[in-house]
Amino acid sequence: MNLGKWIAPPLLVLVMALASGCAGKPSSAPPPAAIGSKAADQALSMLGKPYRYGGNTPRGFDCSGLVQYSYLRAGVRLPRTTKSQRRHSRPVSLKKLRRGDLLFFNQEGKRSSHVGIYIGNQRFVHAPSSGKRVNIASLLNPYWRKHLAGARRPDVH
Repeated sequence: MNLGKWIAPPLLVLVMALASGCAGKPSSAPPPAAIGSKAADQALSMLGKPYRYGGNTPRGFDCSGLVQYSYLRAGVRLPRTTKSQRRHSRPVSLKKLRRGDLLFFNQEGKRSSHVGIYIGNQRFVHAPSSGKRVNIASLLNPYWRKHLAGARRPDVH
């Protein structure tokens, strides 16, 4: 029996092995929109938790702590501070907002000093201030509309 015709040349075996790697499983990473939606769901699950300066756990949150916690639970590590979260995100038009986008607000004369997570229908979830609890607010509210500094989408690679 001639085994030569049954044994593939080594080069052919190598080429086949490399080619099969290219046709492997599709990436299991969720698309950015799914990550943002999951982060929004996480933030919503924290409704009623107390505001706590410097807080980033369910025992208490400040605004950027809620964002960091929610995105971490969605599988994305974001920086801790509002300023850093702004730097690690890209601008998005208010007309193209989607769940999970970050909304930045100017408060007390400070640029982008407050952040919330957009949940749809002109609403966002945030940890407002001392003595209050994580809640939902509306962009239609004159206060929030006046102080809105812009929307940004986190880099979620």
